[in-house]
Amino acid sequence: MQKASKHLLIGSIEAFSGKSAAILGLAQSLISKGYRLAYAKPIGTYAEGLANDGLDIDVKFIAETLGLTSEQIYPTLLSINPHHIQQQLEDRDATNYVEQLHQLEKRDDVDLVLLEGPGSLSEGYLFDVSLPQMAQALDAEVVLVSRFHNLAMIDALLNAKAILGNRLVGVIFNDVNVEQQQLLQSTVQSFLETKEIPVVGILPSNALLRSVSVSELVQQLQAEVLCGHEFLNLMVEELTIGAMNVNSALKYFRKGRNMAVVTGGDRTDLQLAALESSTHCLILTGHFPPNELVLNRAKDLEIPVLLVDSDTLTTVDIIEKAFQRAQVHERIKVECIQDMISQYCDIDRLLSALGLPSPVAL
Repeated sequence: MQKASKHLLIGSIEAFSGKSAAILGLAQSLISKGYRLAYAKPIGTYAEGLANDGLDIDVKFIAETLGLTSEQIYPTLLSINPHHIQQQLEDRDATNYVEQLHQLEKRDDVDLVLLEGPGSLSEGYLFDVSLPQMAQALDAEVVLVSRFHNLAMIDALLNAKAILGNRLVGVIFNDVNVEQQQLLQSTVQSFLETKEIPVVGILPSNALLRSVSVSELVQQLQAEVLCGHEFLNLMVEELTIGAMNVNSALKYFRKGRNMAVVTGGDRTDLQLAALESSTHCLILTGHFPPNELVLNRAKDLEIPVLLVDSDTLTTVDIIEKAFQRAQVHERIKVECIQDMISQYCDIDRLLSALGLPSPVAL
């Protein structure tokens, strides 16, 4: 009889570390090796993250991207939001979430159930479904995805090891710049290995993965699209503010790559200068319509122009938050992360740590 599946939790010590991206890359590598997978994201962060059919938007996207059937995915059990937290505090939520976790039971028709964990080790503790509690309930191993900010984050990984024990089978460092790579490989990795924290991947920084689409900016800014509706799939890698004289702006703009340029709607000179550089999106603040000359030139160059009601400071703040929470819901990003996982992660070492046998030939 085929042995029941194993469970692997992909978690993090802080939110927006790249768990979904890692899952997409790991899953594709495992599928290419012949493993049968199922996927679940037991905890959603916000209720608005659920689609009309009750599935978390990330779950739907990952399932569609990997070609998983409805039998290979599980619904989100809990969305953590202020209303739900208040219900729990007032003892008005009678749901036993630990019991519901067992709906993700081991099964004979897949080799591995990949689970996306909460944003941190503590998130979900109020509902008894934090990452450590989830790992215990499901008898799951854990891989943590972590951005490498500085050496101080080593404390957080050692704390995670103390909490998770032998269930922690690996760490994947994400978004590592060139300077950090040397430090990680020469010092940090060897130290963590002595503490029985295997480093199974070091993913270099990639501007594409940190980018956001123009369509996402339209949504976040609640912007009016003045032209370029058919080019909203362009990816924005940098944010630039146009608030200087034209000569200085030209030098500034020429240094950028695939920019979103934010400037006042009345600055025709800066808008035209921005359009002649590597600009993927022109964002005009103050709800001041641009000169027709600007729109005509933007149409010629196939660059979307957005108009927003907010001032420059507020607009920049919204865009920066969009960059911090950049998703992988674009095909070009999916292909990028899958290539990076294949190149920079030791999949065989992870499989060995999981004790996952070779897939059964069909």
